[in-house]
Amino acid sequence: MTPVAASPLTRKLSAFVTLSEAELAVLARLHGRRRSFVAGRDMAHQGQSDQAAYILSAGWVCSYKIQPDGTRQIVDFQVPGDFLGLRSVLLRTSDHSFEPIVDVEAAEVLTSDLLEAFAQTPRLATAILWAASRDEAMVVEHLVGIGRRDAGARMAHFLLELGSRLALVGMGSKEGYDCPLTQYHLADALGLSAVRWTPKTGHS
Repeated sequence: MTPVAASPLTRKLSAFVTLSEAELAVLARLHGRRRSFVAGRDMAHQGQSDQAAYILSAGWVCSYKIQPDGTRQIVDFQVPGDFLGLRSVLLRTSDHSFEPIVDVEAAEVLTSDLLEAFAQTPRLATAILWAASRDEAMVVEHLVGIGRRDAGARMAHFLLELGSRLALVGMGSKEGYDCPLTQYHLADALGLSAVRWTPKTGHS
């Protein structure tokens, strides 16, 4: 099995279509420009133009927007197998920022790489757009959750959805999954208040 055949993105796309050798070869080329990013340092900034897209190979990332008053709202989390910035590449401007939650490995994909891949393998393009549409549908559910579900239902739906996404790329099962998200990440994403710990003072 070639490395790209076992990659998280290939696992994800294979849930939609069985990829041919030619399509796997194109995917391998898309994975060719490897980069590493440290936790806490943005991979892309809101408003940035001519930004590359990334295929996340290892690690977790959050996408967020900065509001006019300077506050941050996490809009989604990305896990291995996800495309980061696909919409921004096509629209030529990033409408949000990406921040690694842990150190990550990703393949940088330039606009020219993406357009060439789509022209060479239309079926692969369809599979990538299927994956992007599936992720977009989850973001819509996330928005509904913030607006209409109570805190418990919001958290439960999010964790189950996350488990489903991780299972698709072989990183989760019915028994559970590893998750690096803190209560502050969850609170920011789900519109909840983070629990704050206050040390006791005084003498016993």
